[in-house]
Amino acid sequence: MLFYNLKLKAYSQQLRNNMTDAERLLWSRLRRRQLNGMQVYRQRIIGNYIADFYCPAAKLIVELDGSQHYTNQGKIRDKIRDDYMRKEGINVMRFSDKEIFENLDEIIELIYQNL
Repeated sequence: MLFYNLKLKAYSQQLRNNMTDAERLLWSRLRRRQLNGMQVYRQRIIGNYIADFYCPAAKLIVELDGSQHYTNQGKIRDKIRDDYMRKEGINVMRFSDKEIFENLDEIIELIYQNL
């Protein structure tokens, strides 16, 4: 079982209630076991982090990156986070918000291939 920081629970719930447009669009295609019958959770706490989307059966995280992820500081934080997830045996896929709006079907196919 994965460790998770209980102090992040309220923040995780807040993120679920205030999803970005890109998250909402992707969630519409991941929810209700639409991908190969796999359960996907949104805003799931793993360690000291909150994953945008997490499929425990596949040990896969899907992250949607807004502009803050493309700064030097954002890239460093994402690398540290991704390294932690890999040490836990979890694969991480990252997509930009723009990619979600422009290539949703291709992204769904890539996620499906990684399940």
